[in-house]
Amino acid sequence: MKYSKAEKRFQFINLLSIVALFVLILAGGVVRSTGSGMGCPDWPKCFGQYIPPVKEAQLPANYRTQFAANQLKKNQHFAKLLNAFGYTSLASKIKSDASIVNHQQEQFNAAKTWTEYINRLIGAITGILLLLTAAYSFYYWKNSKVIVFLSVINLVLVAFQAWLGSIVVSSNLVPWIVTAHMLIALGILAISIYTWHQSKLLHLNKKIKTKAFVLIITGAALILDIVQITIGTEVREKIDEYSGRLNGSFRQEWINGASKVLDNHKNLALIVIIVNVLLYLVIRKNFIKSSVQQQLMSASFVIIMLQAFAGAILTYWSLPPVAQIAHIILASLLFGAQFYLLLNLFKSAETLGAKYEME
Repeated sequence: MKYSKAEKRFQFINLLSIVALFVLILAGGVVRSTGSGMGCPDWPKCFGQYIPPVKEAQLPANYRTQFAANQLKKNQHFAKLLNAFGYTSLASKIKSDASIVNHQQEQFNAAKTWTEYINRLIGAITGILLLLTAAYSFYYWKNSKVIVFLSVINLVLVAFQAWLGSIVVSSNLVPWIVTAHMLIALGILAISIYTWHQSKLLHLNKKIKTKAFVLIITGAALILDIVQITIGTEVREKIDEYSGRLNGSFRQEWINGASKVLDNHKNLALIVIIVNVLLYLVIRKNFIKSSVQQQLMSASFVIIMLQAFAGAILTYWSLPPVAQIAHIILASLLFGAQFYLLLNLFKSAETLGAKYEME
């Protein structure tokens, strides 16, 4: 299938955006697993500088109280915004939360500061790529307004995500905001995958006649992925809570403290495996081996096995950072693969390979 130069340009930038989003999620995992989220106490600058310091001597003597005061001020504005939208109890909680109100900036740590700073640089690059994607999407205005609309919506979501990132910093990683931050990231990723897919099959007028139960199982698997990621974030929140109580020591106790939520996470993981085994068998039965559908399902199944292995390491080896990072990026890859699989069950611009007839 031949594409115009404008189409190829959009597809290339959109694909780069998707790759950048995965890299950004990976970077976020590194930040979270190394406890570098507060490495930069302000946003968008870092310690009031565009390029952060490498030594504590480069900071003012009162930097710990200075930046804590700025964070408190930002939280007060955020609480007012919540109050204006009717979330009075949540606003009150943020205003009175001792971990926020009495928070003092951590001692400067160059490694954590630069880890967070690099994460922000990757975020900035991703934002630029999504801006270009939105700009180039206007080529499709006549033929596919949905590509234009979603590309612009994604740009709005990225701007909101950047603002929410500043709240994550100023609120000292308040749990529910971290969860929202992750879910919005998945939403942005899904939109980017969708617009790229739509641009690839714009000239294709045939649809795959996929049976309803195949779509239902695939949709169920995708929903389970999202729920599992959400619960996984809650597990991490509980672990962070116990880590704070124990001042970063006794790592196995962090897991014990999160045992209740962790049990839910493990139980759902078993259901995820069962549903995906069923989905694998269904896809294998109805699509030929060379089809994009079967390739995506095979990749998903490998990711699930690696994810289960990483989860076991986290549980029994006291949360090694490398396993934490792998667990986060694998979860995101699984979401991306299964979302793309669902799209390809409706229409595919690649190897169709369906055993069903085409319309």
